[in-house]
Amino acid sequence: VQLVESGGGLVQAGGSLRLSCAASGTTDSIRAMAWYRQAPGKERELVAEITSGGRVNYADSVKGRFTIARDNAKNTVYLQMNSLKPEDTAVYYCNVDTGMGPIETNGRLEVWGQGTLVTVSS
Repeated sequence: VQLVESGGGLVQAGGSLRLSCAASGTTDSIRAMAWYRQAPGKERELVAEITSGGRVNYADSVKGRFTIARDNAKNTVYLQMNSLKPEDTAVYYCNVDTGMGPIETNGRLEVWGQGTLVTVSS
């Protein structure tokens, strides 16, 4: 599975951006899809995730501002980011559980996108 992200950029505080991540290759067994981010000098953190059944989970810091969605027909996951704050500035990474891992991991095998930079100016 290969992931291609798009949609990052520079935006003023209070603005919006939408990130997209399209998966290609062997996509039949894709399970959860997620977005992570890593700010300078900080560890990578989960932003939002969505299961194959549509159940979602958000980091407390983005609840009410970000929305994750997926289009299974297009093997694409989106992250709509509204009311952006300077502290949202980070490289955002798409993460997909391909479901192609070994039995020992219950089939979990994650792949990562290349990352897309989101910069929010104050």
